[in-house]
Amino acid sequence: MTAQRPDRVLPAAVLWDMDGTIIDTEPIWQQSQVELTERFGATWTHEDGLSLVGSGLERSGEILRDRGVDMEVEEIVLWMTEYVSDRLRHDDLPWRPGARELVEELHDRGIPTALVTMSRRSMALVAAEALGDRGFRVVVAGDDVERPKPFPDAYLAAAAQLGVEPTACVAIEDSATGVASAVASGAVTIAVEHIVPLTDIAGGDVHLTTLAGVDVDRVVELTSPALAARAAVSDEQPGGTDRVSAEAAVTEGGAR
Repeated sequence: MTAQRPDRVLPAAVLWDMDGTIIDTEPIWQQSQVELTERFGATWTHEDGLSLVGSGLERSGEILRDRGVDMEVEEIVLWMTEYVSDRLRHDDLPWRPGARELVEELHDRGIPTALVTMSRRSMALVAAEALGDRGFRVVVAGDDVERPKPFPDAYLAAAAQLGVEPTACVAIEDSATGVASAVASGAVTIAVEHIVPLTDIAGGDVHLTTLAGVDVDRVVELTSPALAARAAVSDEQPGGTDRVSAEAAVTEGGAR
């Protein structure tokens, strides 16, 4: 067996955000907002929709209710979730460039993956089941945790279910709120810019504009320095993962 090069550190797992990272659901979420506000004669613009990218479903529901949607917040959340889920069930899934290929190659290389999303579990399973046996070992959804992104709870739960240390994992995200969540967990974080700019965000170890053409070897190349640094800190300071999670700054609200 060939020894692993000291500058090449394989992640213990790769933890994936869903909306905007694996599948391009943001336009569908925005269409659900347009149709719902039209039902109640409320005004809603494209800019309003963009302002909710990275917001949690409950927060989105509160804003839509404030704009004139005469429904309870949970009813709004369930309506939008079913709208998006129905589109995903009946249309081809809008995979983000390179995402499905990378998930499947990680499986083939024996690196476990998890889906970590603030969407409801019923919707997350639509994407997870589409990948079949080459998909995720674990799914952590918004209704599985008490605190949403940017708190680290969902990422910590995914790592725990996989039986690995968060600091030995790589997380892939597309929003500032999601990146904050992954960073707070201690995971090495790849920020992949999509609808909203990520150039000015604080945090994240690697910034990419696309996953197209990014294979496992490229992920390892990009993340090995940060994974090695995490491992060194963990060796020197027992409890390093807890320290990182506790000290990482988070803000109110959550991300899909």
